[in-house]
Amino acid sequence: MAETHVQTVPVKQINEPISSPWRDAWRILRKNKMAILGFCIILFFVLLAILAPFITPYEYDKGELVDKNLPPSAEHWFGTDYNGRDVFTRVIYGAQISLRVGLFAVIGSIVAGTFLGLLAGYYGKWIDTLISRLFDIMLAFPSILLAIAIVAILGPSLENALLAIAIVNVPTYGRLVRSRVLSLKEEEYVMAARAIGSKHSHIIVQHILPNSLAPIIVTGTLGIATAIIEAAALGFLGLGAQAPQPEWGLMLSDSRQYIQKAPWTVIFPGLSIMLTVLGFNLIGDGLRDALDPRMKN
Repeated sequence: MAETHVQTVPVKQINEPISSPWRDAWRILRKNKMAILGFCIILFFVLLAILAPFITPYEYDKGELVDKNLPPSAEHWFGTDYNGRDVFTRVIYGAQISLRVGLFAVIGSIVAGTFLGLLAGYYGKWIDTLISRLFDIMLAFPSILLAIAIVAILGPSLENALLAIAIVNVPTYGRLVRSRVLSLKEEEYVMAARAIGSKHSHIIVQHILPNSLAPIIVTGTLGIATAIIEAAALGFLGLGAQAPQPEWGLMLSDSRQYIQKAPWTVIFPGLSIMLTVLGFNLIGDGLRDALDPRMKN
């Protein structure tokens, strides 16, 4: 009787990590030195914001006039401003405001823009026409001018500036999601789900939205940097945070007349804005390279 030979096929180790698009993206991101640098910059400012009450003995809204416009020293690392307030203290407390405004403004824009983009892209017809024309009207205005108009109507304050920044950036995410949905709803797996009788809400939540997250995450990360700049611009114009809040744009506005006499009152808030925006831009570029299939080898 002939012997039967059974060929054994090696089985992967159970503990071997399973490959997935998000896992692959994280692996690529970890190798991106510029993205890691961006993470380090943002982590530095986040830690400053969290530990602000424990880092400095001064209060951001109180100072001594006899100590006004003192240069940087061991006692005042970044010097003092025209009211004798410690600039270092105001800068690290300002990180709390700028990061909060940037984060929540972008979250609001993403939520509203994604919702409108899903409706326009998936249902089409008059819904698409109405939402698309609304986006076109909003994009016809420069974002900062539209934000100024909104704050002028609502009144100058940090909360109204945050709301204005969120509103003016809704079309950016709405059009991005709409274009993504238009291509995804023609995919075979979406058509198959529609053929077996799946509800529209189920198709949107389970199939279309998860496959639209990558560009939203990339654009949102870059959008935080834009939101911080817009908040600083509104603060500089007196339409955002109000004194004595230590918002970086407001600090630049208050100290611009002392730029020759006390340049440190302008340099350090300006550097903080630049570094924070740079950090988010580096992260956003790294996420784009990691999440875009065309950038992968």
